[in-house]
Amino acid sequence: MASIRQMVHANGLEYLQINSERCEARIFLQGAQVEYFAPTAKAPLLWVSSADEYQPGTGGLRGGIPVCWPWFGNHPNKDWPAHGFARNKVWDWIGTQVEDEVVTLKFTLPTSQFERQYWSHDTRVELEVVLSETLSLHLTNINLGSESVTLTQALHSYFPIGDIHQLIASGFSGAQYIEFGEGPYAQDGDTVSFVRETDRVYTSLASVQRLQCPLGTIEVSRNNSTSAVLWNPWIAKSQRLSRFNGDDYLQMVCLEAANVLEDAVTLAAGQSHTLSTSIRWLD
Repeated sequence: MASIRQMVHANGLEYLQINSERCEARIFLQGAQVEYFAPTAKAPLLWVSSADEYQPGTGGLRGGIPVCWPWFGNHPNKDWPAHGFARNKVWDWIGTQVEDEVVTLKFTLPTSQFERQYWSHDTRVELEVVLSETLSLHLTNINLGSESVTLTQALHSYFPIGDIHQLIASGFSGAQYIEFGEGPYAQDGDTVSFVRETDRVYTSLASVQRLQCPLGTIEVSRNNSTSAVLWNPWIAKSQRLSRFNGDDYLQMVCLEAANVLEDAVTLAAGQSHTLSTSIRWLD
């Protein structure tokens, strides 16, 4: 029978521990961040750096699925925080449903947590997390104001891949990408392998990609998104990143469901939009 326990990490962060016949998961209320997910009798589907100390207010845990909102990446105003402010804030847990050992949890970022110097719009943001053999996230924005609102966002998923040298990412045929501020470039073929720092923002992208690695094959799908981010910091940047071991780049890759660049979300008054991603082992 599924159980959900609200617990407190030794460093003070609150989280939910979920156990069911289908999976085990942990979700931290700071950032509504899914930090751990493993289908029953299978390996974990998310990666977290052992260098992260789980401290409050540190920009989200270095791993799992941070929520980048209400903008992704660096803001045009260089003094504003990268990836928005939602991943640093404590979300409210507002709903739970359990049916046939499928657990659905719903969270919202209260407007009292909005940093109004960055985001003065009258909006509501909610995250629904569905836990079964598959992990699914649904990030919904609702424009409650009288004027249109434009935002960018991403579900910044970190995946365990065993050995970056043996990883083959597929499902990129026909897309284009910007990398290190240059492009757009046309994707060459369907697959991507990794021999250097990779930081690609893809657009015109198909809805399903796969990560084939020594641990198995991970399928990542998206809905209401034609953009995604593919990232591995490689050697030099790994030395500069906070809460990241120098050799962590060997073990992880990020493939992030997004609404960025021309895929940014513009909501008229009263409109809503839901960005979704689903993650599962194929093997």
